[in-house]
Amino acid sequence: MTDAATPSAQVAEQLADDFGVVTGAVCPRRLSTATRQLAARALAGEFGRQMQPAAFTVAEANSQDLSADRRYALVVRAIAAHAPLRLVPGERIAGAATLLEAARHMLPASSFYSTSHTTIDFDRGLRVGYRGLRELIHGRLTRGGLDERGRDLLESMLICLEAAGVWHRRYVDALEQHVAASAGTTRAGYEEVLATLRRVPEEPPATFHEALQSLWFIWCFQRLCGNWSGLGRIDLILGPYLRRDLDAGRLTLDEARELLAHFWIKGCEWIGAPDPSGGHGSGGAQYYQNVILAGVDAAGQDATNEVTYLVLDIVEELHIGDFPIAVRVGARTPDGLLRRIAEVQRRGGGIVAIYNEDLILRALQRFGYPLEVARTFTNDGCWEILIPGRTAFIYVPFDALAVLQNAIGLGPDNLQTPEAPDFETLYRLFIARLQEKIDFVQTTADRAFSGGPPAPLLSIFVDDCLENGRGYHDRGARYTVLAPHAGGLPDTANSLLAIKTLVYDERRLSLRELVAILRRNWEGHETLRRQIQQQLVLYGNDDPAADAMMRRLYDDYVALAGAVHERAGVLRPPGISTFGREIEYREHRAATAFGRRQGDLLATNLAPTPGSDTRGPTAVIRSFCGMDFEKLPNGVPLELKILPDAVKGETGLLVLTALLRTFVALGGLYLHIDVVDTELLRDAQRHPDRYPNLCVRVSGWSAQFATMGRQWQDMIIQRTQQR
Repeated sequence: MTDAATPSAQVAEQLADDFGVVTGAVCPRRLSTATRQLAARALAGEFGRQMQPAAFTVAEANSQDLSADRRYALVVRAIAAHAPLRLVPGERIAGAATLLEAARHMLPASSFYSTSHTTIDFDRGLRVGYRGLRELIHGRLTRGGLDERGRDLLESMLICLEAAGVWHRRYVDALEQHVAASAGTTRAGYEEVLATLRRVPEEPPATFHEALQSLWFIWCFQRLCGNWSGLGRIDLILGPYLRRDLDAGRLTLDEARELLAHFWIKGCEWIGAPDPSGGHGSGGAQYYQNVILAGVDAAGQDATNEVTYLVLDIVEELHIGDFPIAVRVGARTPDGLLRRIAEVQRRGGGIVAIYNEDLILRALQRFGYPLEVARTFTNDGCWEILIPGRTAFIYVPFDALAVLQNAIGLGPDNLQTPEAPDFETLYRLFIARLQEKIDFVQTTADRAFSGGPPAPLLSIFVDDCLENGRGYHDRGARYTVLAPHAGGLPDTANSLLAIKTLVYDERRLSLRELVAILRRNWEGHETLRRQIQQQLVLYGNDDPAADAMMRRLYDDYVALAGAVHERAGVLRPPGISTFGREIEYREHRAATAFGRRQGDLLATNLAPTPGSDTRGPTAVIRSFCGMDFEKLPNGVPLELKILPDAVKGETGLLVLTALLRTFVALGGLYLHIDVVDTELLRDAQRHPDRYPNLCVRVSGWSAQFATMGRQWQDMIIQRTQQR
């Protein structure tokens, strides 16, 4: 048992006031000083630094006499019995994932990798409680028809639920001890938490506070065991409980905001955990704990409620980025909600993004999901689109620019420049290579979800693992999905445009001569390189020729990747991403035909190549929205980095709100905006101690800038500063 010491109120309040460092704007104060101080402690890494590796072993963990599912379940039982507990005076929700291996994507005290890139069905956990889940499993066992593997999986699920009960009882006992040993306001705080925790998550919650505690406890136990699930549609889950409390007069909105803020603060518990990368990685908060807000429910009714706005209030005030938020918006979204999103976005941190709900629903139906199923969409904990609680998901990324460079003789597998008398011949050669790469991905998908890590704890919350008697990684889910993901498409389109212009339209040099120059990394041809950079208008500038090349490449990619909709029981919705892989890709890329040198950081996801988009954010959006994203059911984001001065005051707020509306109207899919000054980022890179809580959007997550490695910081800095 650990009790966190309380820092001085002055130090905590100073940290709490540091949340608005990006814009310098004064944040509205709706939360109590005590809540803000607790948030400051969590953001400063106090609780993460207390994490420790498992100090216990499980004899059966490596037994060859037991199935992997049974060994997994026995380890979960040991974790529940031995993991250190943590109770913090003043917190209003109990439960902590205290084992270091869990933050490293492992099941503690074992060699099993855990599961991420998913969002499981927490709503069902709240609706029926652990007792109801056990009844469902016993009922399935009683009906029979399961083979030995199926019975073993379900029995392992029961062990996991028994373990969850052990962990729950340990916290109840600890709280009782704390109540007995304390007095005054401290005792009253422990009594409140104890009263809330007694019934849940064993039973369905009866109040908003119980619902928060139940959701946290179910999610945190998964997290304690290393599973990184998104939370999904938290306002849809919690809204009805709050509405009942408000109608009954048990709670006010201000009181509900305080409670929900404590949930958000709990989500920061891994900040400060020792970084195995030694500070060279992609930053903290990369635990796939995304939250989705607003939009319609399965019946098509607006799901926006009081919780939607309370979440935005909390993020605005506390600037916590550990729960990246995506709001589902569409043509019917009221201006008031868009304005509220813009108000939070312009405070920086890149914490709040938007989905174009109308377009995504069309894309999912086009792919084959029924409308009522499509309406439930969330993401996998980053931004890839999936159906929560029913989907086992992975994606396979590859670098399209490397495919092109290999096709023209610049790659490690091919040093022969092809004979291509015209651009169409060259383009067909490239598409043939792209087809080969996609065929390889599809062959990989044929073998996916067989022999993966055991996951009986997670599988409890995924349809139809229980009914099928097969786990998450064993084709048990309703939808088994492997998404091909191309990276580097903007750089590929820019390269094709440059080759077409230089070699075939203007005939300034032959393809062989251009390839030779690129092999030498433009050495001796600096004048030509600069001319190309100055004269070529690239994707991201609302230019007809550049955008036409991007659309052609995009259409061909989604046609090739979408040609196999389902095979061998695996769905294959195409997506586009880099997720920061442009950092590792650059080691395997040659110089580009549009003037970039080998080793330069290039495009993120489907955003323009850094520095090439010179005509403002509206031009970027128009270029991006030139793609038909109904053909891309797994999705792609657009990143924009906007100067804080550009969105200041009422005029700036109206401009940002209009930008969001324009993105949706033009057919964009997913947009995240980071309001931050590049010069401030450079100063933070030089003086990280001055900016401990400076948060930036990376890809599907936001991270404290100071926790990122130099290469990752450079990637954020080099993104084009829009004004």
